[in-house]
Amino acid sequence: MSETRLASLNLSQLTSGVAYYKSPTAWEDQVLYFLMLDRFSDNKEKGYKDADGKAISGGTTPLFKASDNKNAIQTTADEDKWREAGSKYVGGTIKGLKSKLGYLKRLGVSAIWISPIFKQVEFQETYHGYGIQDFLQVNPKFGSDQELKELVEAAHQQGILVILDIILNHSGNVFSYGESNPYWEGRVRGVSGFNDKTGKPTIPFLRTDPAKPAAWPDKDGAVWPLEFQDPNYFTQKGYIKNYDYDPEFREGDFCDLKDLHHGYGTVDGYQASPALLSLIEVYKYWIAYADLDGFRIDTVKHMDDGATRIFGSAIHEFAQSIGKDNFLLVGEITGGRERAFDTLETTGLDAALGIDDIPAKLEFLVKGGSNPDDYFSLFRNSLLVGKDSHTWFRNKVVTMFNDHDQVGRAKARFCADADKAKLVLNALALNIFTLGIPCLYYGTLRYAAPTPPCAAAANTCARFPATACISACRR
Repeated sequence: MSETRLASLNLSQLTSGVAYYKSPTAWEDQVLYFLMLDRFSDNKEKGYKDADGKAISGGTTPLFKASDNKNAIQTTADEDKWREAGSKYVGGTIKGLKSKLGYLKRLGVSAIWISPIFKQVEFQETYHGYGIQDFLQVNPKFGSDQELKELVEAAHQQGILVILDIILNHSGNVFSYGESNPYWEGRVRGVSGFNDKTGKPTIPFLRTDPAKPAAWPDKDGAVWPLEFQDPNYFTQKGYIKNYDYDPEFREGDFCDLKDLHHGYGTVDGYQASPALLSLIEVYKYWIAYADLDGFRIDTVKHMDDGATRIFGSAIHEFAQSIGKDNFLLVGEITGGRERAFDTLETTGLDAALGIDDIPAKLEFLVKGGSNPDDYFSLFRNSLLVGKDSHTWFRNKVVTMFNDHDQVGRAKARFCADADKAKLVLNALALNIFTLGIPCLYYGTLRYAAPTPPCAAAANTCARFPATACISACRR
């Protein structure tokens, strides 16, 4: 829709008379599938089957064959191209994902979790989606707002729920500091200005009136909607160096992504900032517009618990008002099991993703390196949250053993160990048929390849066979 002001949205009008898709009774009965949209499909494959099982003859990318396994990198030049593809857009689109809904349904997937899809800063190849420049527009490289709505409608027709990956903690790299090495020191830093589409801070660091074209170069600069151009929406305290020091990891910028100021106070007495209230309206809009079924919330560790609670309460209340009684809110909560479950209890989020012990203990169990009790005890009744009954956290954890952050030697994928890659089906079975909300990462295949330095680059060849990236690997 490319709206410029939050104030122009009318949610009551948007939701009037609309019959929204109902929430599932139990999310633990669903099978989630997490994909990076740019790395999934460009809608140019040939020979795949559509939702009705009919083979599609058009397209240029051939189907994956058994003989293609492990042949993407044969020379140094191949490796260079593979790594290069991991640092830029490669062509995945919303239409491409829509065309593969039949494949996903036949695979047994009942919910898709899509990486962030909103417009990114123009001067960076933020294909992963975590550097938002416009919170009210779908990234044009992926498609249009209307295509998002059509994707969700088509998914619902196949009985597939849709979860969007969203960001509350920060925006993209939308302004530049006026100081060198602006690391967090607990003080507000000087800002040179909002970045234009080339990355230069040529736009004044204040709310601009788009009604005056002479003062506004284009909509690819600064941050949108208009309300977010208020400097008070940002903490402006520089980059995080110590990710374990509080309040640095809450107030500082996550790399060059600019931290948003959510408010202040205790959890029970938290005072929401205009920025947090705007974020609530942004994401209520996307639920209403596209008929979404859930959110995965990025970097919850870096947010105040009070801010997370207010956001979660507002979103749950809004979703219930339009008939989505079990709208899913999953938080990426790092810092260990105690931190994760404590955050769920405090904030009211439905489930946690990123509990440190889950991926490793599931993997070591399958590979024969640990006692099964080490894994299953993670779901057992926990005194950490003051529960004395025999309660199992069957629906409080999204379980997966591969994800987009597993990259490099320290966080290698399951199949990086070629001798044990054949056990990946065992891991999938354990993940899907035991406790938790199971999630299959699209890069999980019986494939062992060198791990590139970029998180998303590891997806280039190790994922759904008929994709744009496979084509990129072969060039």
